[in-house]
Amino acid sequence: MGGVPQLEVMDVTLRFGGVTALQSVSFAVESGAIDAIIGPNGAGKTSMLNAISGVVRPQQGRILLDGEDVTRLSPHARTRLGLARTFQNIALFKGMTVLDNLLIGRHTHQRCGLWRGGIYYGPGRDEEVAHRLVVEEIIDFLEIQHIRKQVVGTLAYGLQKRVELARALALEPRILLLDEPMAGMNAEEKEDMARFIIDANEDRGTTVVMIEHDMGVVMDISRRVVVLDFGCKIGDGTPQEVKRDPHVQQAYLGQEDAV
Repeated sequence: MGGVPQLEVMDVTLRFGGVTALQSVSFAVESGAIDAIIGPNGAGKTSMLNAISGVVRPQQGRILLDGEDVTRLSPHARTRLGLARTFQNIALFKGMTVLDNLLIGRHTHQRCGLWRGGIYYGPGRDEEVAHRLVVEEIIDFLEIQHIRKQVVGTLAYGLQKRVELARALALEPRILLLDEPMAGMNAEEKEDMARFIIDANEDRGTTVVMIEHDMGVVMDISRRVVVLDFGCKIGDGTPQEVKRDPHVQQAYLGQEDAV
């Protein structure tokens, strides 16, 4: 495609005590892509998303967003640069409504200070109205109008996953990191989630990097696939290239005709 990749992971090594979670991993994600990270349990996939989002800091290597080195930036600073993520274990405020969870997702876009924002008048009122318009558009986009006022903890698991995606989109990210967005879903819920991910990518211009174990979904919607095993990259290419790679088959996919 040319130009600077939107996301670059360069020779990243991450250790926890004597355990090496990632060993010299490098890959790039182009703007507008849907890319996947796959591998067996314990391969280092979530550790990679944690390093990209700033939850952990690698001992070696660099992470670049649009050519800017963000390796030492906090998660909050990276969010302001357009990075958002969901989690393998749902990280919503279970005692709050869907609408309130999404409004919290707008926090990085808040411009009024505590004083002006705390008074529902003038700039504070105008800003809240603007945030609510964004949130309501996302609610419509993800077809969750019917649960907008329900408490999140009362929702079925599949709907909670959709709300978490909605909150991430409320940040209006340029890059969206998804940690197992299909986990625990039935076939119909997976089909809906895949459609929403594709729509977010195509209609909203959001670059997507996802961890996913459902190989049917990965092969159907991903542009490129990075394969990790024991913290090392063993594959990187198009879905078909990865599917045919004997090292990937041996470590994770099994024989090609079984995929």
